[in-house]
Amino acid sequence: MTRETGLSWLSEQCGELTELLPAELDCLVERGPVSAMVLIAERSVSDLDGSAALQLGRDVRRLLDSALPEGTVRTAWVGSTDHVFDPCKEDVAPRAWLERIGSAWLSAEVRRAPGFVPPAADPVTDDALRDAVLRVMGRAAHDLTLADEVGQRFNSLPQTGLVPALEQVVVQVCADLGFRLFLRAMKAYSVPVDTSTLEAFVALGRRLGYPDLLVEEGLNRR
Repeated sequence: MTRETGLSWLSEQCGELTELLPAELDCLVERGPVSAMVLIAERSVSDLDGSAALQLGRDVRRLLDSALPEGTVRTAWVGSTDHVFDPCKEDVAPRAWLERIGSAWLSAEVRRAPGFVPPAADPVTDDALRDAVLRVMGRAAHDLTLADEVGQRFNSLPQTGLVPALEQVVVQVCADLGFRLFLRAMKAYSVPVDTSTLEAFVALGRRLGYPDLLVEEGLNRR
């Protein structure tokens, strides 16, 4: 069973194309990545346990309710997938894509439980946690920036820096979401992580209520 949750689970699916359902693969080929992502968002309701599936709705709402520029939303998302999926390549703006993801998720929840009421976004805005996330991210900022610069060479559309975008998510949106997207980017780019940095990641994850394996699994330990 997956340990990821919310948008970081959706990001993980971008790197697991061999595990997509036949309908999702067909959709990817015939109608493009945006429509395939919508089907995957619908699947989250059945694939994830209740709290993890609800987190997708919360994460989408957190970003949609924020004042982040479209470019920052796009960069934070695309970096978490190692440029595997960029909605702008399909001429779909980041917030328009998030609206489609959120609508697909909500429709699936309502089919599962008629009368379903989506949860509040409930972002993590505690100053101490924000500062802790920024400190931990800083330990790997240089290496992640270098890895992202390589990744951007394969994306024909201009993009802002990944680390600053993730920092804006942490500060302006939600420390929890920012840290999970940061971890996904570290894993997607296979950025090397030494023992002390790994321990710092795990300790922060515990403060945020993550299972240790959510943090550790997929990281490139050195």
